[in-house]
Amino acid sequence: MHRVLVTGGLGFIGSNLIKLLIEQKYTVINIDKITYSSNFYNTKEFKKNKRYKFIKCDIQNKKKILQILNKYKPIGIFNLAAETHVDRSIDSPRNFINSNILGVFNLLECFKKYCRKNKNIKLIHISTDEVFGDVAKGRSKETDSYNPSSPYAASKASSDHLVSSYIKTYKIPAIITNCSNNYGPKQHPEKLIPKLIYNILNNRKLPIYGKGNNSREWIYVSDHCEALIKIFKKGRLNTFYNIGSNTNLNNISIVKKLLSIAKNKTKIGKNVKIEFVKDRPGHDLRYAINSKKLRKEINWRPKININIGLEKTLDWYINNQKYYSSLKKRDITRRLGNN
Repeated sequence: MHRVLVTGGLGFIGSNLIKLLIEQKYTVINIDKITYSSNFYNTKEFKKNKRYKFIKCDIQNKKKILQILNKYKPIGIFNLAAETHVDRSIDSPRNFINSNILGVFNLLECFKKYCRKNKNIKLIHISTDEVFGDVAKGRSKETDSYNPSSPYAASKASSDHLVSSYIKTYKIPAIITNCSNNYGPKQHPEKLIPKLIYNILNNRKLPIYGKGNNSREWIYVSDHCEALIKIFKKGRLNTFYNIGSNTNLNNISIVKKLLSIAKNKTKIGKNVKIEFVKDRPGHDLRYAINSKKLRKEINWRPKININIGLEKTLDWYINNQKYYSSLKKRDITRRLGNN
C-alpha cells in the first residue's frame, strides 16, 4: 500500500496536495496541530474517503510522531507544517521559531530514528523562495546563498539548513523544495489574493502595500502540488529543487486582473477601490526563482497560467463562501505586520 504522511494537511497547500495524492491512489495520513489557518472545510470533500485519515498532532510531539510512523509505516513524508504569513512573523516571531525551526528539528529527530530500521521512506521538506531574499535581477538558483529578510523567511531558511545538515551528517533520505508564491482555492484570506477576493465580494476597499510595485512569481497551487508528487516519485535524494512558474507580476497588476475578471462574475460595490496603505517593514521588492533543474530532470511544467488560475480561484471562493464563515472575521480583515 502506498501510504504517505502529510504534515499541516488542514492548511492551504497541504489540503490541495492531499486531494491530488488520493486521486493518485495514495493513502494519506494527515497530521495537523490545528491552528488559526487549519480548516476542516479544506478537507471536507475527501474526509470520508477510505484512503484518508486525520490525526491531531503537533510535530513537536516526538512521542506521538514516532507512534504514528511505527503504526502506519509511510513510504514518504511531505512536511508542510509551518507558520507561513510574513506579517504574522513580524508581530509574533516566537511562533515561527517554535513551529518552523524547533518543529522541524523534532520531526528530523523522529525521522532519523525511524530510518534506522525502515529504509523505504523519504522526506520531502517544502520551503519557500523567500529564503533567497530580494532579487533585483535574474532568478535565484538552488545553489545561491540565502538572504532572508523577514522572521518568517529566516525561520524557513533555518529549517532548510537543518534538513540539509541531517542529510549530510546522518544520511537521511530527504529532498528540499523551494517554491514561489502559491495561490488558488482554500488559501487563508490573510494572503493577498484571497483577501482581495473577500473584499471584492464584501464591498470593501482593496488594501495594497506601498505603491503596489512588489513583484512575485505566482504559481497555481495544483501545479506546485503536482511538482511535489513528481519530485517524490522521480527526484534525486539529498538535493534541492526550485518550483516556479517563471511568471512575475507586481501586486497592482494582480489587483487589476482580478477586478477585470470579477466584473464578469459578480456585482462590484462602490467601495471596491484600490487603497494604498503603509508598506510592510522590510518588504522585499522582488522574488524570482530559476526552476530549470526541475524541468530538465523531472520534465515538470506548470499547466495553469495566471489568467486561468485567477479565474479558477475567484470561482472557488464565489462558490464556497461558507469557507469564510469557518474563519474569524478579525483574522480576515485586520492589518498585521504594522509594527
